[in-house]
Amino acid sequence: MQRLLRVGHIATQATASHFVPTLPIRYHEISSPIPLIEVSKSSSAFQPSHLRDVHDSLERTGVLQLHLGFEDEKSSYLQDLIRNLSKNHDHGLPITHSAERGWFWDVRPSGVQSHGHQARSETMSCFDWHTDCSYESHPPRYFALQVLQPDRCGGGTLSLLSVDRLLTLLSPHARTWLSSSNYMIAVPPEFKKKSDEQHIVGNLLQMRQELGGNQLRFREDITTPLAPEAAEALDELKAVLYNKGVQEWTINLTPQDLPRGSIIMMDNRRWLHSRNEVRDPNRHLRRVRWDARPFGFLKQ
Repeated sequence: MQRLLRVGHIATQATASHFVPTLPIRYHEISSPIPLIEVSKSSSAFQPSHLRDVHDSLERTGVLQLHLGFEDEKSSYLQDLIRNLSKNHDHGLPITHSAERGWFWDVRPSGVQSHGHQARSETMSCFDWHTDCSYESHPPRYFALQVLQPDRCGGGTLSLLSVDRLLTLLSPHARTWLSSSNYMIAVPPEFKKKSDEQHIVGNLLQMRQELGGNQLRFREDITTPLAPEAAEALDELKAVLYNKGVQEWTINLTPQDLPRGSIIMMDNRRWLHSRNEVRDPNRHLRRVRWDARPFGFLKQ
């Protein structure tokens, strides 16, 4: 069943999709729709047509929302979906989050720590623009968040920003230096998988003409420029990200837009995301990341 969805404070307009089970949602002046797929039963994760719709939506737009019409506390559907995307569409299997955790990670305000450190996503504080696992030489291409308990106190809004849109706001000088291997990215202690892992050195941006070819990895608090020009480029990127002008292209998904049973899936290299302050201590999401490949890799 198709339905309309109003997202955040941005006006939306529903349009027809060439995928029967999807209803794209347009945000303000953003021309790329976010497909919405209603999933009526868990066995859909094994249906070739459903797998094709999910894969094609991620390839085309890099972001997708699913809404489950059934209870799934154990995320069995999502696990089966990713396994079958791997079998049928060459997606890599999920990565482990650290030496102490497996594929799925429960994201909720918690005192539980890894290596004596708490991940930013497990606090109630805001989390500024970033991509996941920027400290990995092979960062995951995709990640998904399943909503088990939305923030019932009005916080925890998830914001999305297209890398392609962001790049139009950067100068050629900034794009050139962000594409150079002049950045050290520290591995947060809570995500270390080996005791000797400290940092990686590489580029933050990979630009190509192909669809989905522009890729970015970024998390400000763990990134150190290694040359003056690289520092200037990083400063410009941060200035653009925190300027009001970027709000025109920002998609805000409130708890009303992502109710219990929702899954948001994203291309981790084509979209940045952020989160405002969590107000509900019982907010509970489940995260999984998959298809790890060398940064800049593009499937042919």
